[in-house]
Amino acid sequence: MEDARSCAAQQEAFDDADPVQLPENAFRELAADEQYRPMMHPARKYREITPYSVIMGLVLCIIFSAAAAYLGLKVGQVFEAAIPIAIIAVGLSGAMRRKNGLGENVIIQSIGACSGVIVAGAIFTLPALYILQAKYPEISVNFLQIFFSSLLGGILGILFFIPFRKYFVKDMHGKYPFPEATATTQVLSSGQTAGKSGGSQALTLVIASLIGGIYDYIVATFGFWAETLQTNVFHWGQVLEEKTKLVFSCNTGAAVLGLGYIIGLPYAFVITAGSLFVWWVIIPLLGTYGSPDLQAMTSQDIFSNYARMIGIGGIAMSGIIGIIKSWPIIRQAVGLAGREFKSKGAVEKPVRWQTDISMKHIVFFMGLALIAVLLFFWFGVIHCWWQAIVAWIVVTIIAFLFTTVAANAIAIVGSNPVSGMTLMTLIIASAIFVAIGLKGSSGIVASMVIGGVVCTALSMAGGFVTDLKVGYWLGTTPKKQEQWKFLGTLVSAATVGGVILVLNKVYGFVGNDALVAPQANAMAKVIEPLMMGGETPWILYLTGVVLALLLNWLKVPALAFCLGMFIPLGLNTPLLIGGAVAWFVAHSSKDKAINDARRDRGTLISSGLIAGGALFGVFAALTRFLGVEFHNTMSAELLQGLGICVYAGLIAYLWIDSKRVKRLER
Repeated sequence: MEDARSCAAQQEAFDDADPVQLPENAFRELAADEQYRPMMHPARKYREITPYSVIMGLVLCIIFSAAAAYLGLKVGQVFEAAIPIAIIAVGLSGAMRRKNGLGENVIIQSIGACSGVIVAGAIFTLPALYILQAKYPEISVNFLQIFFSSLLGGILGILFFIPFRKYFVKDMHGKYPFPEATATTQVLSSGQTAGKSGGSQALTLVIASLIGGIYDYIVATFGFWAETLQTNVFHWGQVLEEKTKLVFSCNTGAAVLGLGYIIGLPYAFVITAGSLFVWWVIIPLLGTYGSPDLQAMTSQDIFSNYARMIGIGGIAMSGIIGIIKSWPIIRQAVGLAGREFKSKGAVEKPVRWQTDISMKHIVFFMGLALIAVLLFFWFGVIHCWWQAIVAWIVVTIIAFLFTTVAANAIAIVGSNPVSGMTLMTLIIASAIFVAIGLKGSSGIVASMVIGGVVCTALSMAGGFVTDLKVGYWLGTTPKKQEQWKFLGTLVSAATVGGVILVLNKVYGFVGNDALVAPQANAMAKVIEPLMMGGETPWILYLTGVVLALLLNWLKVPALAFCLGMFIPLGLNTPLLIGGAVAWFVAHSSKDKAINDARRDRGTLISSGLIAGGALFGVFAALTRFLGVEFHNTMSAELLQGLGICVYAGLIAYLWIDSKRVKRLER
């Protein structure tokens, strides 16, 4: 009854007209008696699911699934599809002069974004089977294994996350930065504000997108300045690395700088602290006092082969800690399902804006999906019923419990540590499989396919929280996003499966001209010694576990710190720079209203930098694919100097333009 009264009160409170831009409290915590009012009226109906939105969403899903799979395996990077798809959706809606197309554009983005998350789950794991097949010819892999691994993993990710939607997107309003969701929301809302009183905001976003996109395209394609500032480029830096293994690096990309601004200084500081701990403490210790083989390695090799493993252990333990802390939320979600099953009378419906798929239906479809996973393992992978049941239990437990971890990571840094969690899943699953007699080549196939299911489930959970947060800010119907996400998953899984098979036949994953597939190579490197006999760095994993426990005891966000340990230093340093800019912008005046307006304008500009960097990043990868390469003849030292100057100019643009706010504009 209390929930019903609350919903009625919300409906009465939202009788005003639709705003033409995001409310000022969209990205901050709400006061005790304050409510968030999205752009689309919570109690009204809007055009969302239409033939146009579904068809366009599926078309973009197919295109971006194929492009992301190819480019991810070719150049080693999976671009975020959500933002480019949002830009295309807004552009098409404007070109076709579709009125009030905001709801449709959210659905297009939500369906199309299945491409990025399904691709990440598939290409991080399944190509490892082809890589190991060259060494062990008895290993076999087919389209159905790839397809069902991606499809079932994606479905589990959707179903497992829906019960947590209200907690992450509504209850935690303003407590998490949601950098990717923020950028996507700004893009989609710009299509609504263009031509109205919010047109200046749309113009600001477009200008920032062009600046960020052109900036990142030039450096990635032509290399007119250094893409990453590194001390070991200089002679003194090389000597320093040789003697102490100390290095410093900073990516100069516009998108990463914008990401740091939105994340904010507190989280960015913790993330970068984790990275500096690895690069300035652990690596120098290992490289200076370790074995002769370690001392002969470069800092990057020590990071990839040793120090990063500590981060993986830390991420796994941070996830377990997060699960323990989230247990009341998990219990609440399970309790909600139980109450719905027991209820016999009519239940008061919440407002459209907060309507999910019925928990009865979620539990029913979850049961069907888990049965399908068990049958897939039994008849399609392992062929031994009791070993299939063991594998099924492992997948169910890990995928469900780590759903909140994946969502938490996306909410904090906008980057899902899915490869790290999948590596830990492979290690745990492989140890269990070996104990029950499932090893050798058959154990490799079982572990990798099962790892693909978990990887895709966690990737989907992390990506889906972005979609639903976008919908929450704008005011769309979560139930419709949830329902049509399944169709996007099906289409993307089929596309990715076909693309991987074709790429293996055309290019292969082993040999001189083979596709890079760095994540899959890492998975293959981890799984081979476990299944075929060899050394596994258990001590490094356990070190990360102990470190995460200590961080939690010291009240330091363990997941953010360990994420910093896992992600390269060059990508973490600009987060700190962007976070620092955000802090100074928000404290640049004695007037709180002006500070808030400047901070919000900086968020809009940063969203543009991210959006432009993501979209033009696709163009840069396509340019490289077409064979257009520019070989810069300038010295490395000159490129570094130019990189410092241009990057300083980009920071100055973000700082100066964010402060171009007068009190009246508030």
